[in-house]
Amino acid sequence: MRHKIPVIISSVGCFALATAAHGFTPQGEDTRYEVDGESFSGYFVSGGDNPKGSVIIVHDWDGLDDYERQRADMLAEEGYDAFAVDLFGEGNRPQAIEDKQAATRALYEDRERMRQLTLAGLAHAREVGAASRSVIMGYCFGGAVALEMARSGEADDIAAYTSFHGGLDTPEGQAYAADTAPIYIAHGGADDAVSLEDVATLATELEAAGITYEIGIYSGAPHAFSVFGSDRYHERADQQSWATFQHWLAEML
Repeated sequence: MRHKIPVIISSVGCFALATAAHGFTPQGEDTRYEVDGESFSGYFVSGGDNPKGSVIIVHDWDGLDDYERQRADMLAEEGYDAFAVDLFGEGNRPQAIEDKQAATRALYEDRERMRQLTLAGLAHAREVGAASRSVIMGYCFGGAVALEMARSGEADDIAAYTSFHGGLDTPEGQAYAADTAPIYIAHGGADDAVSLEDVATLATELEAAGITYEIGIYSGAPHAFSVFGSDRYHERADQQSWATFQHWLAEML
């Protein structure tokens, strides 16, 4: 049985975040790929000649945009290959709330397709040069996708999974296997979309399965607290959760 890392309740201190939200210039490249005849557009940035591993980033309900590209570049600066997958399809970057809801609902209601598209993105990442040993992580909707992949166990050579302010529910009929790779959850204490009760339920599930996990709860942080430039951005929670994620990657990869 794996060792369980205790829940972290975070309410003090912060670390400096050097990357600014404005004036962002991508350092990597968009890369097109196909899944069963459908076109998708991901984003890849290399961590250098001797990468520490790779991080697969799953976007939020906006689709892959400069937010995920910026996070990918930040990871590359730390020596990780980073690939942001596209689960909505090339050119599908919804703007209206109802369109974002429709795009995510379609995948929540078709979990097989959700997993297939994530696996296809992972395969393409490795085709374009990403290191095989990977961490799958995501934001909001993408966090729920990361946990879907964790429960499925379908992806090969995965070191860990991570969700930033993501959905935490386990669908009926699914469960976490004892050999699931470690999981890190970053959650806002003031999240009005995913409750602290949901966090506790997930912790109970992971504990019962004997899975290594870590949960950071950041006081005062709302849902989507890490999104630069938004009215929900919470600097302390973003900086602390990102620093914890860096330690997590160093341990896992």
